[in-house]
Amino acid sequence: MSNEFYDDLSTSLNQALAIAKGQAQPSRQFTHDVPSIKEIRTKTGLSQQQFADKLNISSRTLQNWEQGTRNPTGAAVTLMRLLNKKPELITEA
Repeated sequence: MSNEFYDDLSTSLNQALAIAKGQAQPSRQFTHDVPSIKEIRTKTGLSQQQFADKLNISSRTLQNWEQGTRNPTGAAVTLMRLLNKKPELITEA
């Protein structure tokens, strides 16, 4: 490992540790505004089981999303945003 690479890595780790301890602010933060999953499902007119089947997820996962105990991530968030705007897209799945 080159000294330059090691120094960069060490600096990054020290910055991460300072952020984790609340001693520094991160340079940027990412947020995922997730629309209400239950409202989206209601717009589609589907039951929990039907909606979960269309998304190829378990009904338990959907229940967790609707109750707020878990949140969708990644592509699922994008899909929820699309379905929020155009709920009829679920019928094409």
